[in-house]
Parts: sequence; C-alpha cells; structure tokens
Amino acid sequence: MEVRVGERLLCLAVLSSALCVDSVFGKYVKGIVNTKEDWVFLTRFCFLTDFGHLDFRFRYPKSRCCQNILLYFDDSSQWPAVYKRHEKNCYQKEAVLRPENNQVINLTTHYPWSGCVVEGEGNEEVLSCVGGRSFRSVRERWWYIALSKCGGDGLQLEYEMKLTNGQSFWTQHFSADEFGILETDITFLVIFSLVFLLSCYFAYNLKGRQLLHTTYKMFMTAAGVEVLSLLFHCVYWGLYARDGVGNGSLKILGKLLFSVSFLVFLLMLILLGKGFTVTRARISHSGTVKLSIYMTVYTITYIILFIYEAEFFDPGEVLYAYDSPAGYGLMGLQLLAYVWFCYAVLVSLKHYPEKQPFYVPFFTTYTLWFFAVPVMALIANFGIPRWAREKIVNGIQLGIHLYAHIVFLIITRPSAANKNFPYHVRTSQIGILLSSPKGGEGGESFPHHAYGNGSFLGDSQPNFTELFSIQSVSLNLIRPESGCLQKG
Repeated sequence: MEVRVGERLLCLAVLSSALCVDSVFGKYVKGIVNTKEDWVFLTRFCFLTDFGHLDFRFRYPKSRCCQNILLYFDDSSQWPAVYKRHEKNCYQKEAVLRPENNQVINLTTHYPWSGCVVEGEGNEEVLSCVGGRSFRSVRERWWYIALSKCGGDGLQLEYEMKLTNGQSFWTQHFSADEFGILETDITFLVIFSLVFLLSCYFAYNLKGRQLLHTTYKMFMTAAGVEVLSLLFHCVYWGLYARDGVGNGSLKILGKLLFSVSFLVFLLMLILLGKGFTVTRARISHSGTVKLSIYMTVYTITYIILFIYEAEFFDPGEVLYAYDSPAGYGLMGLQLLAYVWFCYAVLVSLKHYPEKQPFYVPFFTTYTLWFFAVPVMALIANFGIPRWAREKIVNGIQLGIHLYAHIVFLIITRPSAANKNFPYHVRTSQIGILLSSPKGGEGGESFPHHAYGNGSFLGDSQPNFTELFSIQSVSLNLIRPESGCLQKG
C-alpha cells in the first residue's frame, strides 16, 4: 500500500486555505453617508492623463444644504497633506485645493456646473445633482473624492459615481494601475493550461511505468488549481470590464485558489527536499508532525493576511497585501521554509550522493524561487510607484509561479534522455519495501539506485526485466507478487 503522508498534508493545506477571504473595491460605487463629521472620504481612482472621466449623481435633503464634493490628487501638497491629518480642520483641508482646477463641486443650484435641481415639494425637497468631470494631468494620477460641509451639522448624502478611463473594453472601467491585468491573466491562463496538459501527458507515461508518485500528483494539483485560479480571475476581470462591478465572489475564489496552489507547491518542494518518493517511502512521524504544524501556521498566517487586508487596509491609501504585519510574517515563514529546504536537501544528498543530477539543479533553481517572493514584496512596497503597483505585481507573481512550474516539468519529464529524472522505485514496490522484515527506518528508505529512467529504452519501451525488481531486496520478497504482475 502506498504511503499517504503527502496526500494527508496536501488535504490539510487545501482545507485550511479554504478559509481565506478578500475585499473588493469597485469602480462603480454607490452608497449613503449619514454622519456628524464635516469631512469624509468617499472613493479613489487612478485616471489616465487625458481620458479620465467621472459621472456622478448625488441626492440630499435641501435642508442640509450646502455640501461640497472635493477632488484631491496624489501630489504631496494635496491628499497626503490632508488625509489622516487630525490636526487640520475642515476649512484647512479644503484650503489645499485649487479652485482654478475645478477641484470643488458645490452641490447647490447656485453652482451651475454641479447640475443640481430641486425635486419634491414642501419639507421633503431634495437637491438632485447629476453631472460629470474630466481629468487631465501630466501622468497617471490617483484622484481621491471626499465630501465636506465645514461648520455645519454633519453630512447626509446619497451618492452614485462611475469612474472611467476612455471607452475601450480593456480600459474603460479599469483604474490605470489595473491596466493590462486582464490581458496578462488571459496570457498566463493559456500558458498554465498548456503546462497542466503537458503534465497530464507526462503523468500518463509515468503511470504506465508505475512511477506516478505522490509528489508528482501534488505538482499536478498545484498546476491544475493555478489554472482554475486564473480562470476565475479572467472571468471576474472580464465581467468587471463590461460593467465596472464584476462579481466579487469570483475574485475571492480566484485569490483563494492562488493561495492553495502556492501552499501545495511549497509543501511538495519540502517533501522532495526530504527525499519523499525519491530516496524514501515515507516521512518519519516526527517529520510529519513538524510539516503539519508548519503548514498550519503558514495557512493561518495567510488567513490573517487576507482578513487584515479586508478589514484593516484603509481605502484612502494605496497599500499592498505584503505591506502589513501578516505580510512580513509570510516572508519570514518563506525564509524559514528555505532553511528547512536547504537542510533537507543536504541530508538527502549525504545519504544518496547518486541523486546529485536531480538535487543540484533542483536546489539551485528553487533557491531563486524561495527568494523571489520576499524580494518581490519588498520591491512592491518600496520600489514600485503606487499608480503602477497592482499591474506590475500581478505580472511578477504569475511569472514566478510559471517559472517554478516549468522548471519542475523539465527536470521530471519522463524521457530516457533526462539525466535529472528523480524517481527509480515503482509505486507497486513501495508496499513491499514498507513490509520488509527490516522495518523501521530501513523499511522507509529506498535502495540505492542512480535513475530508473536510465534503464528505459524509450518513453514507451520500459525494460520489463528490471521493472519489477528491487535492488538490495531479497528475491523471496518479490516472488509472491511476480505472478500477478507479469499477467498485466
């Protein structure tokens, strides 16, 4: 019977990650403000240099006149100078605006550009304001929309705003920092689909050779989940491009699956580093406990990150998921996993030096992968302009995942010419090894063998003489199985 330790840990990662949540911040926004404050933030959007446009509809009781819509941009003298500046009052926050730039929309009939008219009769009269604004600047800029009534008795407003960039399907409803995300996701969806299909083809060949081990199944799971994640993201962004709203549940599900794919792949790398399915049939009990604890902590930290992003990230600031305590915690866990990975690979090479053709390129390429995520997070936090951050980070993240999957696909391809192929013990032999009279640790370890692939004549012509034999194991252990096996 094949050992299921990897599959149990895989289930732990998948089930635990299912708790992740995220928030959606749409570009078609509406809501109601009713507060005693005299200045409140409503929404933000990154407009293009020439094609940005705001269409609005505001309604509020005439008795609460007169309220103002304030349009700040991301210059240090504007939004950063007023947001979360508790020492400044409402008048001081309005004073940084430039009237000549039409940054104040006075919601009253005395200001014709506001499009306000009185509706209703008697005490139920309301001001209904319908209009728009165009935005032009020397570069893509974040614009922040706030509501104020200085020296009044609070704010009461029903609002509806549509923020757009041009008329193209690919740009209209997207903030400038989101440009290219849909196209990038579609491109990577096609590439990852090809990677997954190729892994299925390789798995078919490996199954025919009885070399389809748990670790390769984990790789296929990670690749398949990545495809599903990209599919949900593409559907979400496609719907969003159509109406500016989209379906927030699809985005949450896409992010969830992206996290699951990452965790499964990380677990697979640690298991391979420890030699599971390459030099040993199972992980020791203590090793299984440590892996379970580590993956649980990692998953809980992921959950905290998503909750922190959903509940505590201030929409008045352009923040990145890793720019938080939970984000830095994830980077720390990633580096801890790398230290563990290094130790596991070194131990495996010490006991099985003949596996160097696999472990040397495996260790080298995935060292880059382990450091790619923390480096990307730091670059995003400190080196990428906020108006370009989301689209750049999206492309880098997908590129990192693609690199990891393609490298694994190359070094594990079931070709007779592949000198890096890691497996040599067949899945039908693992039960025999574990039931060996040696038992204990001796039963866990595979016999020393360079590469099973070296004995294959080709992809479809295995050496049947060696296919059902195990070096360093007595023949009387194999004889009872040989009759039924040869029948296939």
